Amino acid sequence: MLELNWSDVISTLTQIRGYLIAIGAIIAVAVIVMIACLKLAAHKKYVIRTQAFVAMIVGIAIVANLICTGPMYTILSLASGTGTLTEESIAGAEELAQQIAEEGIVLLQNDDQTLPLADNKNINVFGWASTAPCYGGTGSGALNDSYHIVDLLEGLSNAGFNTNTELSDFYRAYAQSRPEIGMFAQDWTLPEPPAETYSDEMMENAREFSENAMIVLTRAGGEQTDLPRTLTGVTYNNNSEDYEDFPEGTHYLEPSQSERNMIDLVCRNFDNVILVYNGANTMELQIADEYEQIKSVLWVPGTGQNGFNALGEILSGEVNPSAKTADTFVRDLTATPNWNNFGDYEYDNMDEFVISESDPYVPGALPHFVNYTDGIYVGYKFYETAAEEGLIDYEELVQYPFGYGLSYTDFTQEMGEMVTGEDGTISFDVTVTNTGDVAGKDVVEVYYNPPYTNGGIEKASANLIAYDKTDMLEPGASQTLSISISAEDMASYDDEENGCYVLEEGEYVISINSDSHTVIDSQTYEVESTIVYDENNARSTDLVAAQNQFDFAKGELTYLSRENGFENYEEAVAAPATYSMPEADKAGFVNNSNFEPEEDPDAQMPTTGAKNNISILDLRGADYDDEKWEMLLDNLTIDEMVEMIALGGYQTAPAKSIDKIATTDCDGPAALNNNFTGVGSIGFPAGVMLANCWNEDLAYAFGENIGLMADDMNVSGWYAPAMNIHRSAFAGRNFEYYSEDALLSGKCAVNAVSGAWSQGVYAYIKHFALNDQETNRWEMLCVWADEQAIREIYLKPFEMCVKDGDATAVMSSYNYIGNQWAGACSPLLINVLRNEWGFRGSVLTDYFADFGYMDAERAIYNGGSTCLINRDVNTNYIKNTDNPTTVQHMREACHDVLYTAVNSRGFEEENLSAGLMTWQIIMIAADVVIAVLLLAFEFFIVRKGYQKRKKNAVKIETVKEE
Repeated sequence: MLELNWSDVISTLTQIRGYLIAIGAIIAVAVIVMIACLKLAAHKKYVIRTQAFVAMIVGIAIVANLICTGPMYTILSLASGTGTLTEESIAGAEELAQQIAEEGIVLLQNDDQTLPLADNKNINVFGWASTAPCYGGTGSGALNDSYHIVDLLEGLSNAGFNTNTELSDFYRAYAQSRPEIGMFAQDWTLPEPPAETYSDEMMENAREFSENAMIVLTRAGGEQTDLPRTLTGVTYNNNSEDYEDFPEGTHYLEPSQSERNMIDLVCRNFDNVILVYNGANTMELQIADEYEQIKSVLWVPGTGQNGFNALGEILSGEVNPSAKTADTFVRDLTATPNWNNFGDYEYDNMDEFVISESDPYVPGALPHFVNYTDGIYVGYKFYETAAEEGLIDYEELVQYPFGYGLSYTDFTQEMGEMVTGEDGTISFDVTVTNTGDVAGKDVVEVYYNPPYTNGGIEKASANLIAYDKTDMLEPGASQTLSISISAEDMASYDDEENGCYVLEEGEYVISINSDSHTVIDSQTYEVESTIVYDENNARSTDLVAAQNQFDFAKGELTYLSRENGFENYEEAVAAPATYSMPEADKAGFVNNSNFEPEEDPDAQMPTTGAKNNISILDLRGADYDDEKWEMLLDNLTIDEMVEMIALGGYQTAPAKSIDKIATTDCDGPAALNNNFTGVGSIGFPAGVMLANCWNEDLAYAFGENIGLMADDMNVSGWYAPAMNIHRSAFAGRNFEYYSEDALLSGKCAVNAVSGAWSQGVYAYIKHFALNDQETNRWEMLCVWADEQAIREIYLKPFEMCVKDGDATAVMSSYNYIGNQWAGACSPLLINVLRNEWGFRGSVLTDYFADFGYMDAERAIYNGGSTCLINRDVNTNYIKNTDNPTTVQHMREACHDVLYTAVNSRGFEEENLSAGLMTWQIIMIAADVVIAVLLLAFEFFIVRKGYQKRKKNAVKIETVKEE
């Protein structure tokens, strides 16, 4: 849920400042008039004062009406929305959320088959985090607390376990709740009682309670803040005065000293220890290898509303784990190739682009940057390739590979003969057999290893290209899964020589794996001659050939290369050598201080305000290029277009001339949260847990359930799914992003988008693009990357959503790509998104608060459509409306918005709202009541009071005369 920011409140008050001044002036004039008539006769003074009072009330009412129908119109309209979840929707969502957790909790280690704990239902749960676990994220990822949230201990209890209440009471007494990690304040303190505070009696009681011990470690992140790589300079309180939890040289994603001491204490007292890591960001867990007592390890990302029930079911054996890791767990996160190029880097030569000190969000901010010098070698693609090239000792660095996960049963997988079709498809069957003793599901993972020429196009030695998951297989049962891939999907992007995708000749090893590192079986596919997908030979899925669009974003950097066994590794992954933007790049840098709209001297002013007999409903189901759109767009007025572009926050704005109603959009990557009505949906597990399921059907069901709940809530648009890449384990929003792998991310997102759309809900795929860290995201963060990595890693999930998921809505990102703001980057939003991929629909900005570089006019000139804001923040309102070029772009932007909205559930006949909104009814009713009361006041109070005072005055005069 969007958190309250006082800057927004102040900004809203600023908008209505003139109206408030008018109210103050009305009151002041009324008071002055009342004072000025002091010396008049009583009956005259009475009339003047009462009429001044009446005039004051009428004036205030008029101004209040103007506020409601003017600057506050959108906010009031959103706040007056209706809709609550049905019991059926709640029950369906809760059932699905638990199923996602059942298939998304990863069993990482299970020595001596310690789990499940079928016999002993007593368990000691150690670690303060067991009483305050992580359920999701912060900001847009927060859960709605209107529904019951199952905590960790309750989830164990629901599965039949008895937990040691002496321990849980001890932890709750130490700290009641997790310190805040929010959008505008972060306290990274990890409450953990020092080991010496556990009394001998407590430990003796624990041993008597059960021989089983569980340790819970939790890490949480959130929107607007990445996890700290050093605790110096951030808010953190140590748990003891005798030591630092995170001494210099340590980081947040390794156990603190208090946690280490607690783990040591537990392992000295118990021989059977289960380690549960609860968090979305992969953590250093090598401590599990340091104690032989730690037999089992489970990864439990944010569980959503009721996912901890699944943890209890897995521990008891009621559920057999089937999850696979969506990320790689490494033993040393400081040894990753992105370690030196993630985080806070401010330019030292960009002072002329400084943001005003009066900006409520980023006063005095300067442009920042981050260098993606790791290129395509992100996550397992680096570790597998570096191991093959001899750069790293794989076992020494990687603890749990990508795609890794254990089960309580065993499976075999047999790869059938590969068959190649004339259209370049490659097909084969995989037969999976349960050779163990209990029922379970297994995942078939398909990778390819392409031919690599030393010094040629960069290629990773392991690349996920397909996957599928079996049904529940009973012991001895088999299932045959059919795999089909396209040869052109193995093409690499050559941004150096050909400037397009290239499928090089040679042998491509296609394998089925149990994880990214472990091959079960493989076959070889031969490409006899190199295929260049240039302008004369586009890939089958592209409208026009993909060609270099992002040369401007490469910068003057050294990118990691496989050449000669990664001989440039030290140079490429080193920290930035300079904090100055090169002059050539600086010359093209634009923010609001130097933006000048382009002029097309041949542009003709489009028709506006026509009275064509056509309604937006006439375009429902029509193609984007249907000629009737021109007639409809002619009807729009300038003011309607300005409002539709400016006020796209949590809605698509209405337009009376074409019978366009407002449709409501809601935030939440794992839920729907209406920030104005307070209505929210059931919260699903974090995105990374959904990815851990490796189950496309569950991803579709997730989107479908979001759509069903959206229909209950009268919501048509969903600000999700988010599919940025887990480039770094420290990224604050990894909880809502899916994976370090583009294909796994894309498959999850495609199915979520399709599921939501099956219910008429358009999903804003976000954040487009390269928004892979939170640090400095509002401070003109320039992301420098080579085109191969941009296309193969960071754009691929979005490409899949457009081509395979028929996405009709996109949310652009805050960051710059190179020196161009992503929300106004025509190579991204026009050349790639629309022209290459064939996207048709609306491109919404991320939350639009100006920040000194967000501008609606610049956005619509470069492929954007509307702004995520519901009030006037100046740069969201287009002023240059007498310019034919500008108005033409406005028209195109409105076409995008209207196409997305009219095909949604909001324009289904049963959902078309008629009549006045709740706030309008209240306003009119209030006006009527005020009018009646004032009339009654005039008739019964003023008239009689005047007559009475006048009679008294006459009597007084008569007495004086006598």
